[in-house]
Amino acid sequence: MSDLQRITIDPQICGGRPAVRGMRIRVSDILDLLAAGADRKEILEDYPYLENEDITAVLMYASRQADHLVLQVA
Repeated sequence: MSDLQRITIDPQICGGRPAVRGMRIRVSDILDLLAAGADRKEILEDYPYLENEDITAVLMYASRQADHLVLQVA
């Protein structure tokens, strides 16, 4: 499973928001934890069903979402 395949979007789960492996843990939940200062070890201890690769996938997904084409109007 590639890292980005770990991020799923399903209208029946979390209202269609990006989630980790079809579970009810959203990408934004992991990002909020990291932004609040939690490290990978803490997150993995608090959410034992997550894997280290899930956190990597969340960061990769967020990075790709933030990298968008900028068009300039002449």
